[in-house]
Amino acid sequence: MMKIFISADMEGITSTIRWDECEAEKSFYSIYAEQMTKEVAAACEGAIAAGADEIVIKDAHDTAANIDITKLPECAKLIRGWSGHPYSMVQGINDTFDAAMFIGYHSAAGREGNPLSHTMTSRPLYIKINGEYASEFTIYSYAAACEGVPTVFLSGDKMLCEEGRKMHPCLHTVEVKEGIGSAAICISTTRSLKLIRENAEKSLKQDFNKARISLPDRFNVEICFKEHTYANKMSYYPGMRKVGANTLIFESQDYFEVLRMIGFVL
Repeated sequence: MMKIFISADMEGITSTIRWDECEAEKSFYSIYAEQMTKEVAAACEGAIAAGADEIVIKDAHDTAANIDITKLPECAKLIRGWSGHPYSMVQGINDTFDAAMFIGYHSAAGREGNPLSHTMTSRPLYIKINGEYASEFTIYSYAAACEGVPTVFLSGDKMLCEEGRKMHPCLHTVEVKEGIGSAAICISTTRSLKLIRENAEKSLKQDFNKARISLPDRFNVEICFKEHTYANKMSYYPGMRKVGANTLIFESQDYFEVLRMIGFVL
């Protein structure tokens, strides 16, 4: 028995470079929602080839209603919508899962690896955890680690994949594009699906115990907001400390409290 958790975003899939390609009400959105679905399905195929017999997928982009469930394998379950749980993009993960995989993720706010770089919303100029820029992959692969679930696979832009391998030494990655300002060099979608399928399978044919990471003993979270007015408002969150017109600090030894803060402040 092998049970796998997949979290999927859209700004890091093979072809997206514009915000309107990722917004459900825009005319070209369906093209990119279809590609997001294909990349998730490719990861599922690789997982099944490696022996997975249960796959839970969290649709983790915007409305959380982007993935076409009719294109998923029979052993998959899809979590649509947002429950409000602090686990957010990995809502539903727990210690019954053998491994976690992240599809279509993107570079962090403050990083230039993707034309659509951001962290959670458009509000922060950057977020740092213990002095390092924090992407959504950082935040939620740490959430998986809270449950003892190793993160073994990531697809997204080149910069994020490079940084992800530093965090997770046994991580298998597929770099589907490389950001250059407001442009990106994208590999062909045919190739990306092939690579996702192959590397997802490889990532699950390893010793998961070696892929597990230990979380830091303490978390120092620095958030620099674009608007000083919003920073002032969020400075009243319990435990928050204002250190500049746009910058707040939150410290905790409990990562769940970090996730709770992120859910309310961003």
